[in-house]
Amino acid sequence: MSAKGAFISFEGIDGSGKSTQARLLAERLRAEGHDVVLTREPGGSPGAEEIRALVLQGDPDRWSAETELLLFTAARRDHMERLILPAISAGKIVICDRFADSTRLYQGLSRGDLRATVDQLHDLMIGREPDLTILIDMDPETGLARAKGRQGVEERFEDFGTDLQQKMRAGFLGLAKEFPHRFHTIDGGRPIEIVAHDVHALAQSHLTSSL
Repeated sequence: MSAKGAFISFEGIDGSGKSTQARLLAERLRAEGHDVVLTREPGGSPGAEEIRALVLQGDPDRWSAETELLLFTAARRDHMERLILPAISAGKIVICDRFADSTRLYQGLSRGDLRATVDQLHDLMIGREPDLTILIDMDPETGLARAKGRQGVEERFEDFGTDLQQKMRAGFLGLAKEFPHRFHTIDGGRPIEIVAHDVHALAQSHLTSSL
């Protein structure tokens, strides 16, 4: 049981399986007696979910990268205030499907040179990184095929195509090197249950060492 709370994020390209792995980890930790909050970004609070619909639906050119950055930051601030920080303070384990690292890439690097602005806004308005970030690595073409196969309405970023996913994969691997103290990379191209086993082992090791 975690007495002081913990913050775990999952990152990866679209279709990498990170959402599935976040859910499986939450279920496993709950079964072991942990108090777990599973959430996502953009979203996780009522206001942030409204912003999610604005940024993930519609034409790929609906927003500029600068406007997206402001929308994502507003959603994250509300998410932090209303859900993440209160849960951590209550000693819960928060598992978040995407966090600021996705913004560093999708708005910071992929569609312009805004990384410095992303970091400045993050420091000013968020001021918190996950304790552990699990990167589910995936071949971009395989991931995009998976993502498009869902046939959902939130496909605005998938509609940018394979080139964006390739940039994103390289970017996530770069972030893993930039933040080695919290990033851990797991091969997501294997069967779901094998990936889940490795994810759980990694999370357990982190939670045990942080108690």
